[in-house]
Amino acid sequence: MTPDPMARARKGTIRKAIKDLVGEVRTLRPRATPDDALESQRILLVEEMVATALRLHGDDLHIGELRLIRQALREMRSAFTLFGAYRGLKKIAVFGSARTPTTHPDYAAAVEFTRLLTREKWMTMTGAGPGIMQAGIEGPTPEWAFGLCIRLPFEERPNPLIAGDPKLLPFRYFFTRKLAFMGNADAVAAFPGGFGTQDELFEALTLLQCGRNAVIPIVLIEGRDRSGSPLGYWRKWQAFVNEAMFASGWVSAEDEELYTIANTPEEAVELVTGFYRRYRSSRYVDDLLVIRLAAPIGPRACASLGKEFAPLIASGSIEEGNSLAGDDAPDGTPRLWFHHNRKKFGLVRRLIDRINQLPLEGAR
Repeated sequence: MTPDPMARARKGTIRKAIKDLVGEVRTLRPRATPDDALESQRILLVEEMVATALRLHGDDLHIGELRLIRQALREMRSAFTLFGAYRGLKKIAVFGSARTPTTHPDYAAAVEFTRLLTREKWMTMTGAGPGIMQAGIEGPTPEWAFGLCIRLPFEERPNPLIAGDPKLLPFRYFFTRKLAFMGNADAVAAFPGGFGTQDELFEALTLLQCGRNAVIPIVLIEGRDRSGSPLGYWRKWQAFVNEAMFASGWVSAEDEELYTIANTPEEAVELVTGFYRRYRSSRYVDDLLVIRLAAPIGPRACASLGKEFAPLIASGSIEEGNSLAGDDAPDGTPRLWFHHNRKKFGLVRRLIDRINQLPLEGAR
C-alpha cells in the first residue's frame, strides 16, 4: 500500500500539538529540581500516554470500556501521587477478613502486630472497611496508616478510624487497588479470611513466584486461644497447600520459602524487620540481578553463596562491589550481582535470608 502523504502530515501535526501541549503544562507546573535525563524520559512517556489516549477515539470502544480506562488512570495517578510523598518509609500490606469481630483473637493479633511494627517506623496499608482492616488502622493509629477503600454494595463507607483522613484512597476497581498495595509493599501480612483474603494472598505469592514483584517477606498471622496456641487457620491452610499443591507438583518445593507462618505477632515483626537486616532492595540491570545491601559481605562469603545457590546462576559467579553501570543506587552502596536465570524465586528468598544471617561486623 502506498503511504498517504496527507496522513503522514496529519500525524506529524498531531505529534507536534502533543509536544506543545505537554510543554505548556510543564510551564504551568515546573518541577523544583528536574534531572535533565529523567525529565527527558518523563516528557517522552507523558507524550506517549497522550497519544495513546487520542487513539482511543478511533478505536470504536464501548462507552463502558472508555470509562474503565479513564477511571483506572485516575486511580493509578492518585495512588502514585499519595504514596510518592512517603517513599522514605517502609510499608506493609495487611490483608484479612472484613467480618472479623472486634472481640475476636485475630482482631487483637492484628492490632498488636501493626502497633509493634509502627514502633519500627513502618506504615500500614490496609482496606478501609471493618474487621482486620479496621484493626490494621487501630494498631498503628491513622497517622501511620493508609486506607485503600474499594466500592462494594455491602460496605458503603470507610470505618470511622480512617474516614476523612487524607491517606484514604477510594478505588472502583480491584486491579488498580491491588497495584497500589503490591506496588508499595515492602512486606505482606495476611490474617484469616475468606475468598477476598485468599485472593490477595495468592496474588502476592504469584507475583513473587513469577518474578513480577521483588521478593518481600510474606507472614501469615492469627490469634491465639486461651492456652496461648494459634487458633489453627493457617495450619489447616498449610495442610491444604501441602496436599493439593506441593504433593501434586503444581508448585515447586522452594516456593514454600516465599511465606512464613508466624506463631505470635512479636515473631511476625521479627520476621519482617529481620528481612531488612542487611538486605535493602534489588532490581535487574539487563540480565543481572542486583542486590543492594547495608554492608558488604566480603569475597569468601560471595564464593560460599555462589556454590550454595548455583541453581540460580545462569553463568559466571556472584560478584560484589560499590558501583555498577546501569544501577541507579548511589555509588558507594554495597551490592551483589550475578546473571540470574529468572527461575526459582523461592531460592532467591533463601539467598536473601543467608545474606541477612551473615555477621554485620567484619565481613568475610
